[in-house]
Amino acid sequence: MTSSTIRPAAAGAGGAVPRRGDLPRAALTGITPAVWGTTYVVTTELLPPGHPLFAALLRALPAGLVALLIARTLPRGGWWGRAAVLGVLNIGAMFPLLFVAAERLPGGVAATLAAVQPLLVAWLAVGVLGERLSGWRLAWGLVGVVGVGLVVLGPSAALDGVGIAAGLGGAASMALGVTLTKRWGRPPGVSPTTLAGWQLTAGGLFLLPLTVLLEGAPPAVDGPAVLGYLWLGLVGGLLAYVLWFRGIAGLPVTSVAVLVLLSPLVAALLGVVVLGQTLGPVQLLGFGLALAAIVAGQLPCPAGLFRSATR
Repeated sequence: MTSSTIRPAAAGAGGAVPRRGDLPRAALTGITPAVWGTTYVVTTELLPPGHPLFAALLRALPAGLVALLIARTLPRGGWWGRAAVLGVLNIGAMFPLLFVAAERLPGGVAATLAAVQPLLVAWLAVGVLGERLSGWRLAWGLVGVVGVGLVVLGPSAALDGVGIAAGLGGAASMALGVTLTKRWGRPPGVSPTTLAGWQLTAGGLFLLPLTVLLEGAPPAVDGPAVLGYLWLGLVGGLLAYVLWFRGIAGLPVTSVAVLVLLSPLVAALLGVVVLGQTLGPVQLLGFGLALAAIVAGQLPCPAGLFRSATR
């Protein structure tokens, strides 16, 4: 198996251009951030507090090993290094930063920080993929951030420096990971399940020594915690990443990135259904803005509107 050739996205008037035929693929890919939106309620309601690295480790390594057993394919040549880099960016760094942000910040603040990822991807696509900067993508990315903020931020939202740094760091790590995943593609004959297994395993192996050194002995795990770890590992890890990498391969990277806005929206809905929270008029307005940004991110820019700036 040889490494795949680098296939930068087209750098025309808007970089890689979404097609209306991509909508079913986008809907399937959107399952991933929707599942990720359950992380906040699972972390706060089911998992033992104070062990974000342990939670990240159990989300990554067992799922990665299961995928490797299914695929029975290891990287070759330069893909050992690429799988390691992507595993750290998409999983090894992003997972613990996500759990730190979820534990130290209200879910709304953490979700709003994560919502900046589409903006970061729009900028990274310029240097990494050779696309031109799209005003359409940036505008809807800003609308999405505002919408998420209106949904999940309240007057009592507390700020914590470490939590904010973790939230922004996690968004930046995954934004770069998504962009590089699009640039490098997959080796010929390698399935999304195999690619997910490589990255989940690499990320888990990166987390293993950090977890032992920084958190020591694992926490006591009760029945609800077992269910929480199984959900995060098998559904939020293995299944979600298989769908995610399949989507990245077939969709423009900026279209994939804006789907991340589904995560805080699902988290807000779970807050209503599971925690008894309510959504007021301002939050419903924000919900509509975020959904509009998600849909607009899957459509081509209207002719003559928000033409991309040259690099």
